[in-house]
Amino acid sequence: MSDILLSEKIGPAFYNIAHDIFHHEHTHYDFSGGRGSLKSSTVSVLVPLLLINNPGTHALVLRKVANTIRDSVYAQYIWAIGELGMAAYWEAKVSPMELIYKPTGQKIMFRGADDPMKIKSIKVPFGYIAVTHFEEKDQFAGRAEIRNILQSTMRGGSKYWNFESYNPPISRDNWANKDSLEERPDRLCHKSTYLEAPKEWLGEQFLAEAEHLKEVDERAYQHEYLGVPVGNGGNVFENIELREITDDEISHFDRIYQGVDWGYFPDPFAFIRLYYDKTRETIYLIDEIYQNKLSNAESSEMIKAKGYTDAYIICDSAEPKSIADFRAAGLPAKAAVKGPDSVSYGIKWLQRRKIVIDRKRTPNAYNEFVNYEYDTDRDGNFISGYPDENNHLLDCTRYAVEPISRRMGVIA
Repeated sequence: MSDILLSEKIGPAFYNIAHDIFHHEHTHYDFSGGRGSLKSSTVSVLVPLLLINNPGTHALVLRKVANTIRDSVYAQYIWAIGELGMAAYWEAKVSPMELIYKPTGQKIMFRGADDPMKIKSIKVPFGYIAVTHFEEKDQFAGRAEIRNILQSTMRGGSKYWNFESYNPPISRDNWANKDSLEERPDRLCHKSTYLEAPKEWLGEQFLAEAEHLKEVDERAYQHEYLGVPVGNGGNVFENIELREITDDEISHFDRIYQGVDWGYFPDPFAFIRLYYDKTRETIYLIDEIYQNKLSNAESSEMIKAKGYTDAYIICDSAEPKSIADFRAAGLPAKAAVKGPDSVSYGIKWLQRRKIVIDRKRTPNAYNEFVNYEYDTDRDGNFISGYPDENNHLLDCTRYAVEPISRRMGVIA
């Protein structure tokens, strides 16, 4: 494909990067940026072209969790092939998930890192895996996990390209942010934003949403749209995995936990529904209610309308009358036990678990968990203790898992 035609498929911010890639001036490429920065779409356009220009090579595209691939990075690559006008030359398969270039049989394979043995056992019909793409790099456990995968794939060939794309986590101390600051001669780190993308590619509504957020919450805008790690390094929860939770996943959740934090105004009524995977020590936030000026009758009806009468609702014990109202309405409500140091105990227990958050399902829980930071003294030094603000759904989560955490202990 000519440079002129390629320039129509990738944003101007990536013109020089594409030249670097096709001339193999580096092996590792680190792409970071906020929403609309075109980093992932650019990689998905370049990878098929790399294979075509390098016969005998294949590509492996990875996400941390396999069941998130089909509707995300796999769909992205199919879109890219269509944009390149090459759809007729590629065969799309889903079992296993891969794209096959018909003229040569070269493959773009898609796998999840949650089953490392399947990655190690990958065999290609000829040649070698020359290209890897780690989508949502920050969702991987760390540099060691990515390095272990590359040790399995970077063998048997003469040259390689490794792409790592991600939205920078909010905390500057997150491993992915710190990793991108480490210099190595064979890696090129590139950051882009939506401001460098052609406006017509993003659309008026995208730009309007960005400007609105900039007006109402500059800090959130800096992080979400400009990819700036605006956290001060004092994030209480560093074990958050931000990704889609699919309906198929939820259909397999066999033990549900629920919690309520009472509020009316200005504090909201808050309700959380979650699943806890004991084997993997992972919490999945499934749904929430977060609203001001709800009476007990109204909030109980909202919960029943969602069909959430299938599991106990552990409630803040400070309002026994409200708990009685819920029970009278037919909800399986119970009072949290709490006790001395229950806040610290519950938060420490949560810190030792992975917390999976789908922003579309639980947007307010996302805001609370991601932005929850340790208190500081007047000099800005972190101190022990947890702030008692903007933590309503966090409290709900503590209450919901209390039956497990009390039974297992904080160091379980």
